[in-house]
Amino acid sequence: MATQIRIDAKGLHYTSLNQKIRAAIADGVKEIIIDNVLGQRFIGNGIRGDDVTITVNGVPGGDLAMFMSGPTIVVHGNADHAPGNTMDKGNVIIHGSAGDAVAHSMRGGKVYVRDNIGYRGGIHMKQYLEKRPILVVGGAARAFLGEYMAGGLLIVLGLTGIPPIEERGVGSGIHGGEIYVRGIIDKNNLGVGAQQIPATEEQKTMIKPIIEDFAQTFGLDSVPLLTSDYSRISPASARPFANKYTWE
Repeated sequence: MATQIRIDAKGLHYTSLNQKIRAAIADGVKEIIIDNVLGQRFIGNGIRGDDVTITVNGVPGGDLAMFMSGPTIVVHGNADHAPGNTMDKGNVIIHGSAGDAVAHSMRGGKVYVRDNIGYRGGIHMKQYLEKRPILVVGGAARAFLGEYMAGGLLIVLGLTGIPPIEERGVGSGIHGGEIYVRGIIDKNNLGVGAQQIPATEEQKTMIKPIIEDFAQTFGLDSVPLLTSDYSRISPASARPFANKYTWE
């Protein structure tokens, strides 16, 4: 029985591609390499297996690793919207940029994006007890980062030559979890219900192993990242929109 297979996705419909992936895992294959990926959606949707690795060479379409529980997906290229959507466990490693809603409603595991992400990264991320999802962005994030965040950890490092966050709505409606940004963001860009304070040494120690792991994953020097100052963005209240309702 083969432990590794290679799939050529050129011209292949996403349904057929995902059927091949599921069949391979059912047959006991532990390493799947997919070449010539160009926009195929739902790669890794709902798959399980802590010892399964899928390497994607190309640009996967939306909802990469949606509902996934366990495997590791490595993308050598950019990714479309919502990688890690409602992911339960596992790893998504993107050697490029990603679109909007990265880690949407993510419940566990890690998503690492080497470069930049689009709008609403980390929206609705959530946490239950020790199950804590982690999203790390090496570059910059667009508006409404961490919107309605209910749990988990989000880190933005600003390594692509532009500030990590320059747009509005950061943490809008956040009522759980925390966002760490290397440097300081303009307070006018904070969303409703979010507050920004300098990260303490204890908090920086907490995120240190994650930053080291991210740097090692992408072959980066971790020293400048570990010696930088960080801001922590967190909920100002457990009910950020409480004053928006009228009670009789």
